[in-house]
Amino acid sequence: MVQSLSRLSPSPLPDLALQVDDLVKVYSGRGAPKRALDGVSLSVPRGSFFGLLGPNGAGKSTLINILAGLVVKTSGRAVVWDRDIDRDPRGAKAAIGVVPQELNLDPFFTPRELLDVQSGMYGVPRSERRVMEILEAVGLADKADAYARTLSGGMRRRLLVAKAMVHSPPILVLDEPTAGVDIELRRQLWETVRELNARGVTILLTTHYLEEAEQLCDRIAIINHGKLVACDSTSNLLKRIDGKVLTVTVDRDLTECPAALAPFSPELRPGGQVVIRYRPSATPMARILAAFSEAGLVIADLSTEETDLEDIFLQLTSSRIDS
Repeated sequence: MVQSLSRLSPSPLPDLALQVDDLVKVYSGRGAPKRALDGVSLSVPRGSFFGLLGPNGAGKSTLINILAGLVVKTSGRAVVWDRDIDRDPRGAKAAIGVVPQELNLDPFFTPRELLDVQSGMYGVPRSERRVMEILEAVGLADKADAYARTLSGGMRRRLLVAKAMVHSPPILVLDEPTAGVDIELRRQLWETVRELNARGVTILLTTHYLEEAEQLCDRIAIINHGKLVACDSTSNLLKRIDGKVLTVTVDRDLTECPAALAPFSPELRPGGQVVIRYRPSATPMARILAAFSEAGLVIADLSTEETDLEDIFLQLTSSRIDS
């Protein structure tokens, strides 16, 4: 599938799959105008698995719809696979495939028929249609002639991915693809998408499942109230909050906090567990462990927990107020 990108791609391939500069979208209507995007600038490297996160109403869908040519921006610049959406809208649309959250499939069509019709809608000549190759890529070749209504939920999700790939776009956008689906369906979908990414397709994912973004994405942007509040590699984002959780199990249950531990504001739990949240840059663990010794407590076990993406997301989105 990736080989066919050459007819769309400039030579050499662009370093950036997507580039957005100072993008603004204002919705007018009854009442005060709503600024859905407020000067958003970000870059998505070619071949990356890029996460776009934010609470409901943050502007994620507006951004995606502008890139896909479904919404007209108010101002700013957007480039899709080296094609400016204003100067070359058809080229920009051809470079992107969108997998919607809704299962919008005709139940009386087979996967082969659905992909053939979708290929025609994108103007792909019959001689260049790659229906069976795409079905093979998403694991549905053996269901090519089964009615869509007979497919399982996981198969229908994969068929949506196949529909988005009929014109061989180098960029695939997945808009909340696993909302409301069970763990097994999510696993099947991510196997398919990971394989596409491994073949060179750039993935842009929006999701409310932060653990998915942490496991799948190599870069993440967070939008809140139409503003970009973070954009970095996943590993760098996880380093941004200087915080750890230390859980210490001592030799007895504690009913009150020992004076030596009081400066660390510990949480006392049953089973002799003492939980301390601290900042390694300000409080070395050795100081905390020395306080346990000072309190006459014998440590039976201890564990530390690193910051996760949810901590970063909550901190960034809860601390920003729309100006």
